[in-house]
Amino acid sequence: MLYLIYSEDVENSLPLRKTARPAHVERLQQLKTEGRLIIAGPTPAIDAADPGAAGFTGSMIVAQFESLEAAQTWADTDPYVEAGVYKKVTVKPYNKVLP
Repeated sequence: MLYLIYSEDVENSLPLRKTARPAHVERLQQLKTEGRLIIAGPTPAIDAADPGAAGFTGSMIVAQFESLEAAQTWADTDPYVEAGVYKKVTVKPYNKVLP
């Protein structure tokens, strides 16, 4: 089943993100390699593809996992969680309708 992982950043998270980004992207790349990643990316703090110093307010991932528990465990061990980037992480089942 698909699961939505929505994470909200702490204030001024950009320096923390930069430090943990390689490990975070590596985990996402593994999901992609396994054919389980549908979409992933950050939410810019301003209305711009590259927010520069404004940074980001969170991230969204939609991926396939065996269960809600497996998705939650995966989300809980994200390098951004370990680095203190996220203040809140929400994991929910997701039904893709379109496209």
